[in-house]
Amino acid sequence: MGYLIYPIIFLGLVILISSFFIVKQQTAAIVERFGKFQSIRHSGLQLKIPIVDRIAGKLSLKIQQLDVIVETKTLDDVFVRLKVSVQYKVIREKVYDAFYKLDYPHDQITSYVFDVVRAEVPKMKLDDVFVKKDDIAIAVKRELNEAMLDYGYDIIKTLVTDIDPDAQVKEAMNRINASEREKIAAQFEGDAQRILIVEKAKAEAESKRLQGQGIADQRREIARGLEESVEVLNRVGINSQEASALIVVTQHYDTLQSLGEETNSNLILLPNAPQAGSNMLNDMVASFTASNQIGEAMKNADKNKNKDKE
Repeated sequence: MGYLIYPIIFLGLVILISSFFIVKQQTAAIVERFGKFQSIRHSGLQLKIPIVDRIAGKLSLKIQQLDVIVETKTLDDVFVRLKVSVQYKVIREKVYDAFYKLDYPHDQITSYVFDVVRAEVPKMKLDDVFVKKDDIAIAVKRELNEAMLDYGYDIIKTLVTDIDPDAQVKEAMNRINASEREKIAAQFEGDAQRILIVEKAKAEAESKRLQGQGIADQRREIARGLEESVEVLNRVGINSQEASALIVVTQHYDTLQSLGEETNSNLILLPNAPQAGSNMLNDMVASFTASNQIGEAMKNADKNKNKDKE
């Protein structure tokens, strides 16, 4: 008899220990008795009847995420792959429904996502899919909420996290985008060049205006200086023709002197012979004298005509 006590005690301890079990935080345990639902146990130390009761399963009450990749066609006949992330959790008050009504909740959610995405995306062009991805996510969430609420699941959020068109389509879109940017860049460059040309023309016009004004002022001062020089020469007995010729010759030699000071100058002034100054002076005096004589003759002719008319 002594030998039987120890196995009985050991068996009793095993049975007693197996009567207790621990449920983690944010977890629900389903207890069945002889295969029939008995109760739902939440976090903490729990007790069950050994052999009679068993833990049929456990469900996490945390928010979970399921990523579903759907391939479909857009309105403009472009195949695109969408990645839809569904965030869901088991409703605490509906653990029974979540455990017994659905064997594979992931498959159920995936089926609804496929159904909604393939119903919404074909109504949109590819560009609209990128712009209205939030509308697709809202449609998926609405449809899933209506379907999964009866099964004890709450859809927290749905997100369209990736839109991946065919590689050739992406390459074409990149080329279109690059062409548009090159076109805009060319327009900006053209506008910049046009502005530079306009501003350069304005600057040149202003420069020429100021240059013309400067030349006019210079000539005005030169004329005033010549007038004063002629008056000074007249006082010493040199007539106007000789004075003008002398001034011109003086300017001629001043020009030759300024050219000689420039070591790298390639300009040659003709005539530049030694006797050129004397010849120039004589020619100018004769020219001015002839001009005065012609002018006096024309005046006398006009006077005679007026007298004949009277």
